Amino acid sequence: MLANGPTGTGISAHKRANDLSDFAAELDMIEALGVEAIELPTYDMDIVIGGRIRKPQLEALKRACAGRDVVYSVHGPLAINFMDEPWRLPRHMEVLEASLEVAAEVGAGNYVVHSGLIRTQQGDGIEAAYGRQREWLARAGEVARQHGLTLCVETLFAGFEGKVYASSPSRLAAELQGIGHPNVKATLDFSHAYLKLDFDGRRGDFVEEVMALAPFAQHLHIHDSFGRQDDIWMFTEGERLAYGHGDLHLPVGWGDIPWQQLMAECSFPQGVLFNIELKDRYWYVAQETVDATKALAASARIERVGQAAE
Repeated sequence: MLANGPTGTGISAHKRANDLSDFAAELDMIEALGVEAIELPTYDMDIVIGGRIRKPQLEALKRACAGRDVVYSVHGPLAINFMDEPWRLPRHMEVLEASLEVAAEVGAGNYVVHSGLIRTQQGDGIEAAYGRQREWLARAGEVARQHGLTLCVETLFAGFEGKVYASSPSRLAAELQGIGHPNVKATLDFSHAYLKLDFDGRRGDFVEEVMALAPFAQHLHIHDSFGRQDDIWMFTEGERLAYGHGDLHLPVGWGDIPWQQLMAECSFPQGVLFNIELKDRYWYVAQETVDATKALAASARIERVGQAAE
């Protein structure tokens, strides 16, 4: 729960020097934007090595984070995948456990983990993978509970030339409902959901699908896109921008995600965090993006504890 009220606005930090010697300066810059929260990219900080925590690097992160008037969330390794082959799942859990300990050490509340991916295959194989994910996310929820964390499972999109399957928002909602663990919630990445539904030929279902997951979404990833597949060779990122292809991580309002409709029709849980994921190349409009996201958060429908959705 955020101290500033039922919702809060944050932004993801970027690692600078590999030894984190200048990470405090990154956090200083972010605090000046007026956010209530900062998401830490521990997946790229060399803190977890071979499933174990490298203490000197963790201490460097803790020094940079100490004494600030913000709350923290953490995005752990993107490769954690509980739909993976059964023999590899203990390795994923080993990395997750270490990463959750890191998040607890910096005083984070939400920990972002990716939802599962699996190669496209017949339905029985996909359903078996969902079963594995439910089992291991429930175990992970217990570890998160012991650390005082909420495990927030992020929406992803199909890709890799159509060879990879990802959950729709409504299916992820059903899976979280089935797990039923109080420390296992969702990270609703709107652009990822948009790309997934476009790939499936279901762009028209976008708002309805997001509405299904919103009540589970303790954590939001805010960035814009056009939901178009990254399926043409491009020479530069600027060309992707010109075409509007792929997971662009644009400032709010640059793409065509229907933000106002989503805020009007979705109901989010109390304490939901609106966390911006802005690509480095667009940081020159970071303040505009923070201001736009604060306006979205202020207009969001919030389900109060013990009350029906507004």
